[in-house]
Amino acid sequence: MGKILIIDDEEKIRTLLSRIISLEGFDVIQASDLRNGKKRLEMSDIDVVICDVKLPDGSGVEFSKIIKDKYPSLEIILLTAYGNIEDGVQAIKNGAFDYITKGDDNNKIIPLVYRALEKAGLNKRLLQLEKQLGKRYSFDTIIGKSKVIRSAIDAAKKVAVTDATVLLTGETGTGKEVFAQSIHNAGNRSKQNFIAVNCSAFSKELLENELFGHKAGAFTGAVKDAKGIFEEANNGTVFLDEIGEMPLDLQAKLLRVLESGEFLKVGDNKATKVNVRIIAATNRDLEEEIAAGNFREDLYYRINIFNISLPSLRERTADIAELSEYFLKTISAKTGKKITAISKEYLETLRQHPWKGNIRELRNIIERSVILTEGSELDPGSLPSDFQIRTAENSDSKSLSAFSLASAEKIHILKTLNYTSGNKAEAARLLEIGIATLYRKIDEYKI
Repeated sequence: MGKILIIDDEEKIRTLLSRIISLEGFDVIQASDLRNGKKRLEMSDIDVVICDVKLPDGSGVEFSKIIKDKYPSLEIILLTAYGNIEDGVQAIKNGAFDYITKGDDNNKIIPLVYRALEKAGLNKRLLQLEKQLGKRYSFDTIIGKSKVIRSAIDAAKKVAVTDATVLLTGETGTGKEVFAQSIHNAGNRSKQNFIAVNCSAFSKELLENELFGHKAGAFTGAVKDAKGIFEEANNGTVFLDEIGEMPLDLQAKLLRVLESGEFLKVGDNKATKVNVRIIAATNRDLEEEIAAGNFREDLYYRINIFNISLPSLRERTADIAELSEYFLKTISAKTGKKITAISKEYLETLRQHPWKGNIRELRNIIERSVILTEGSELDPGSLPSDFQIRTAENSDSKSLSAFSLASAEKIHILKTLNYTSGNKAEAARLLEIGIATLYRKIDEYKI
């Protein structure tokens, strides 16, 4: 059951309330003034505080703000002998759960305590979720020890504590949104909203409405005012992914937000003012887009205040083993499979792959391997055959040698196995070789 702290300088009232609440099975602690109340709060994990408004060493109304700031999950019920509207309003503003007059009906206190406890429990769960989210998206959880990724993390840590606009560049699947969220969580806006939008996922009209909102009557179906992302993220962070896909006329509106902190909603003639931090990301070369007339040069210089280039997986192959182990652990837990190891041959095959899809592609390959694997270890045989074909072709194109005929044979066998969906008997028939020969070549080429 919950733990309740009663703070009142009148011993009879403290004792009566304590008895009533204790009979419900709650653990009740008493204090005669604010000084002792603070000590009790430091010593115990209190869920609900029932506090008198007028105490020898201070006001319960003012005290409620102090303890809500320090212990945001607990709830406060204020008691007063002579209630007045002004104190009641200020108490609620300061974070009190309720404000009631002493002696009304002591039976009312129990339902009120239950409701306050329910709210306190919800507060605790929300705080836990916020901590988990912060842990999920933090610089400490970005995997990799290679020089290039550590350099990107170090740069991101430095800019996170500022309000500077950040431009994240790099290929698709390099983790730009993870970096954006980590920058937000490490900054002074971490308690405010982080809202991400993919600029390539909407038409011009829908993107404008998504970003800036609209006034009632702006278009058919707009029956009431609607906030856009910038307004929802006020005092927080907006992450504009694939900003290179944003239409030119919307780029002009975005430029106004960056320059003046204001914009016009769709159908409005009065500017809305906001204070947001913008983090943008793109896999395009924006300077080439400027030259082609697809991106505004003035906007480019406003968003490119601090550029962080995220390396491709090809540039950080030293991190493949650590990333693979992480994905194996999370995916195995999700699928219920007990796969605990990755063979050296499997990792070597991964290192030879071109990784055009970067980390996202690696995760997909590990997941497919987990599904295909019957044992407790990932080995080359658990790699999808189409993946092995691409890897073999890539490896062969890099280095033609005396073994190029063997490489060609390996690729041909892989393609045949892929065509037969792994049916070795059918593959041997199509290749016009014996099944024993096929098994020998599979073993020889580590297919």
